[in-house]
Amino acid sequence: MTQESSQRDRAAGVHRVVVIVDENSNPFELGCATEVFGLRRPEIGREHYDFRLCSPEPALRMRDGFFTLTGVAGLEAADTADTLIVPNRPDVEVPRRPAVLDAVRRAHARGARLIGLCSGAFTLAEAGVLDGRRATAHWQWADAFRSRFPAVRLEADVLFVDDGDILTAAGSAAALDLGLHVVRRDHGAEVANSVSRRLVFAAHRDGGQRQFVERPMPDVPDESLAPVLSWAQERLDSPLTIADLATRAAVSPATLHRRFRTQLGTTPLAWLTGERLALACRLIERGESRFEVVARRSGLGTATNLRVLMRRGTGITPSAYRRRFGPEVN
Repeated sequence: MTQESSQRDRAAGVHRVVVIVDENSNPFELGCATEVFGLRRPEIGREHYDFRLCSPEPALRMRDGFFTLTGVAGLEAADTADTLIVPNRPDVEVPRRPAVLDAVRRAHARGARLIGLCSGAFTLAEAGVLDGRRATAHWQWADAFRSRFPAVRLEADVLFVDDGDILTAAGSAAALDLGLHVVRRDHGAEVANSVSRRLVFAAHRDGGQRQFVERPMPDVPDESLAPVLSWAQERLDSPLTIADLATRAAVSPATLHRRFRTQLGTTPLAWLTGERLALACRLIERGESRFEVVARRSGLGTATNLRVLMRRGTGITPSAYRRRFGPEVN
């Protein structure tokens, strides 16, 4: 995004996302943030974020000296962020710069949303904004994190944690999961699906899914869940049961549970409920105002069940979701 268009979008009230890049930062997480928040999405029909990079120095060597980053804004740009993404680095034992930590503290004090990707959780914890809060970090550094920051409630076996105004993602690929979660939270399921299609990435993996599963190579050629998942997604309005999914996959319910846990890190019921809730959100965004119809077409049954699950899954009621993301506000 050019400086001119950035200024225009900022004047129009577009949410500003700023990424702090520091010495030895990981290029992959920087790329994830740029892909999700920084690229133009003409198919959406509007600018969804105003995106900037900033750094404490005019030139920074990225991880292992792969390349040098120049030409980005100074660290003062962090003070303009509505959402601030903090730097992540593989050298987790090396203290962060005081100037970077001060920028994080100032952003938190004025109510900006903070995001830590992978080892970015160390930056947030070192700044002191995670004390007493929920967070996650890469499983490889869980013990080191707990030892250094015992006041943080670390959840080391999940993809990402949304603790309201502070969000953390576990590892490299989980940065995309968290980024799409933020887009969905800010702009609704339809926009998040559009971004995920451009990324050729799963539109929704729940943050509670496991980071890492150690398992041997399968004894059979193909145990992929993809066929049964596609089959179920085409029939979400039907009264599907776990037994139906197991029958379609030609396995027992117990085997189906094991495969879901192994391949997706979740249960068949949780996956099915998540898919139905995502469909319900899309129906509301597309203009369906009758919640009993939304519940029936998404397979959630009743408007009461829709309200309970939507509040649990999105934090708001169907009525609030319609006011925020429905066609009348676009």
